[in-house]
Amino acid sequence: MNIDRPAMLLDPGFDLTLRPMRYPQFYEMYRNAIRNTWTVEEINFEIDLNDLRHKMMLADRHLIHRLVAFFATGDSIVSNNLVLNLYRHLNAPEARMYLSRQLYEEALHVQFYLTLLDNYLPDPEERFRAFAAVENIASIRKKAEFCFKWIDSIHDLDRIQTRAQRRQFLLNQICFAACIEGLFFFAAFAYVYYLRSRGLLPGLASGTNWVFRDESCHMQFAFECVRTIRAEEPELFDAEMEQQVRAMLGEAIECEMQFAEDVLSGGVAGISTRDMRQYLQHCADAHFDKLGMPRQYHVRNPLPFMELQDVQELTNFFERRVSAYQVGVQGEVAFDHAF
Repeated sequence: MNIDRPAMLLDPGFDLTLRPMRYPQFYEMYRNAIRNTWTVEEINFEIDLNDLRHKMMLADRHLIHRLVAFFATGDSIVSNNLVLNLYRHLNAPEARMYLSRQLYEEALHVQFYLTLLDNYLPDPEERFRAFAAVENIASIRKKAEFCFKWIDSIHDLDRIQTRAQRRQFLLNQICFAACIEGLFFFAAFAYVYYLRSRGLLPGLASGTNWVFRDESCHMQFAFECVRTIRAEEPELFDAEMEQQVRAMLGEAIECEMQFAEDVLSGGVAGISTRDMRQYLQHCADAHFDKLGMPRQYHVRNPLPFMELQDVQELTNFFERRVSAYQVGVQGEVAFDHAF
């Protein structure tokens, strides 16, 4: 680290000093995450099982089977990136505190999806195929390959020292915020809320509300890291970087569209692949806003059920702190105190 300038978030090393605190916003995100605590045991799947047996058409069941197969591995991929890449390169202890909490939440999501699969797919062979979806379902394998490409892009990066390495790390961070969580998972949530708009699978919808909250906060943290790095090193964000980000999101949309064509291949009434492409473009424009880039698609949200969900459950988590399931956090922290 250059002693002639303040420490920066991507400086190599492993800073352990919380006083004075350089990035209090990350510590606040950690505290807010602790308040938002839930458990899988709170979810009741009894009505869901009746819906699956008696209320859902063959096309609906194909949709839900593909969806839970994606869920079965999606959060594990995100966890791998946290452990292998993000934790060791974001050089601020308060940021690593948040990442530790995020890793717990990703494990909780994996538990939720495991419980979901055990309830929805009673046949052991069918469950096995769902857990092996990245190998035997082409549309899920394509999304996994996209994820692994970005994990592997910085897997051998031990220290971030050059401008090129900083850009490489940033592209990974942007990919996992804007593409993996912000497109792949948000599209999956849209299918869940579409089913809820038809009065189906309330247990899945209830658990998804909590996962949605967590993932929105994960995105907020990742985008705040990118904003912080941009403020510290504005020269990294040039025309080439913008071009790479646009190409990345475009590729992610095409990956997700292959999944949409698979999920909706049975002809699900009330939602189409055209709707999903426009929804993904709408989400991508929101991510461009967060990245300080001009919008590209200029389309509205085509899914009215996403606009009409319970305001308490689906409020914009970038703008409003969630309070529906908070636990108490005692004690105040003054950010400017030294030891």
